[in-house]
Amino acid sequence: MNAQTSPTPDAAPGYTDVLAAAARIAPHAHATPVLTSRAIDELAGCRLYFKCENLQRGGAFKFRGACNAVFSLSDEDAARGIVTQSSGNHGGALALAARLRGAHATVVAPHDTPKVKLAAIRAYGADIVFCEPGQASRDEVTAQVLARTGGVLVHPFNDPRVIAGQGTATLELMAAAPGLDAVIAPVSGGGLLSGTAIAAQGADPAIAVYGAEPLGARDAHDSLAQGRRITGRVADTVCDGLRAELGTLTFPILRSRVREVLLVDDAQAIAAMRLIWERMKLVVEPSAAVPLAAVLANRDAFANANVGLIVSGGNVDLDLAAQWFAAKPS
Repeated sequence: MNAQTSPTPDAAPGYTDVLAAAARIAPHAHATPVLTSRAIDELAGCRLYFKCENLQRGGAFKFRGACNAVFSLSDEDAARGIVTQSSGNHGGALALAARLRGAHATVVAPHDTPKVKLAAIRAYGADIVFCEPGQASRDEVTAQVLARTGGVLVHPFNDPRVIAGQGTATLELMAAAPGLDAVIAPVSGGGLLSGTAIAAQGADPAIAVYGAEPLGARDAHDSLAQGRRITGRVADTVCDGLRAELGTLTFPILRSRVREVLLVDDAQAIAAMRLIWERMKLVVEPSAAVPLAAVLANRDAFANANVGLIVSGGNVDLDLAAQWFAAKPS
């Protein structure tokens, strides 16, 4: 496998790395559709282009970064086994990519990870090692697993190969919807938003890039506002895919490239999720609806603009969704 064309582990990727990732993952990843909704456009007061990564393999954008990282490994490193930490989507994506590569995967996951996401990890053949919620426990248990197994770490966001892979979704978005004024992606650890910004501004330096984040996990917003990484908080949000904190690699990328991180509460995220389900007939998870919620909460900022939204995933626990919809009727 061609590991030489990948960025080094401590270096931020560039636009050429995103282009290389697109070529590397093309045999394995879906080119997901970009959909529109006149009804939602009318509510938002702008033209929205939904990049449907809920229809990606593994049900989330995470397969792009995991696939690029796994297929960047040398045969020797892949044979050692691959280790990651994840609240669900990256774990499933890494497990799938490892299976395609013929490598064994171990995923460190918080014990409160949604069952649907744990089931996907197991279905793709990976082992699961549980940890407590919170980044400190994730890191501690991951270090223990690496020491025990001798495996290779593919971090869910603080890895340039992962960041470059995530950016490929935006390459496809901009090819399908030329002339975008802005693009918005959810932000958790910052891998998706970093890749989004690198890809978008590599194609169009004038485009505005925004993050969208739940109030209960607002470390990215606060980190950018204060000019330093904020760590050690315990996230409290239904958006289980957005509970990580920015990494040492992603923070400086976002600080230099992202115009603003927009905040929404859980009720707004669930309302946007329901809107996508009802109007577009797409199953998306709360994390994936946060960008739409941010637009609806900031109509004046995006009035009459062409806005791309990264719909990050669709791995939702349907029993929980029923509870959320019952509690927050439209």
